[in-house]
Amino acid sequence: MSRIIRVFPRRTKATPIDELVRINCGPEMWDNQDQIDEVHISVAFTKDLPEAERLEKQWRHVAPVKIGGPATGERGGDFVPGMYLKKGYVITSRGCPNHCWFCSVPKREGNIRELPITEGWNVLDDNLLACSDSHIMNVFAMLRKQKRSVEFTGGLEAARMKLWIAEELRVVKPKQIFFAYDTPDDLEPLREAGKMLINAGFTTASHALRCFVLCGYPKDTIDKAASRMSEAIDAGFTPMAMLWQDDKGARNPEWIGRRFQKKWARPAIIHKTPQIANSSRELSYANL
Repeated sequence: MSRIIRVFPRRTKATPIDELVRINCGPEMWDNQDQIDEVHISVAFTKDLPEAERLEKQWRHVAPVKIGGPATGERGGDFVPGMYLKKGYVITSRGCPNHCWFCSVPKREGNIRELPITEGWNVLDDNLLACSDSHIMNVFAMLRKQKRSVEFTGGLEAARMKLWIAEELRVVKPKQIFFAYDTPDDLEPLREAGKMLINAGFTTASHALRCFVLCGYPKDTIDKAASRMSEAIDAGFTPMAMLWQDDKGARNPEWIGRRFQKKWARPAIIHKTPQIANSSRELSYANL
């Protein structure tokens, strides 16, 4: 079996933790050619590409080096559990049939394609609900066997929600499910998805129903973003503010340093008083 060192410019919650993982460092004393077949530098964020090139120069003398990952724009292959994501994280499909202006997935991965289903409890698919019903059912069958709390942190598309999917989601008792409110067209499907999930047995009090809310893009304002947070809450979801980034990973300079995103990324703050549920604007304007 090949011994592949995986090097990551930075550690995240999803970074593997086995003995062949290195975080933003060059070769160690025991990393020699007799022990290593290849070195893979995995880059998730565009802003880390310069660092990846620096790391490549350090490792090229030990073994052949490959730079890959979402930030490079290369198309992903079949998912290998534990290779570039911590064990428990799983990807069962890649790609998306939508062509959202702010998303790089269709450019990188193309249309939806189903992968062999492997074991895991945190689903990170680009758009799981765009898959065939049979694939989605098989994913739920896999999740029902897991001994850890299920999560859907990759996000589900509200417009593709169906009653039977809402019922299957309730069966696996997820710790959290993320949806997305990125454009005005997402609001009505989000409301409908919320109704289906509540009818299936979810409650807003559990805070399991989450929603990524895009903010900070060109011409966006604090007022508009605060309104979207309020609309997400009214639809039954706890919002999670996501700051827009351009193709190079840069954020809108007018939003950098503001506390808006941090406040709207913490459920404990969002729900700390009953007034927040009734008037989310109170939080958005505080201490900005």
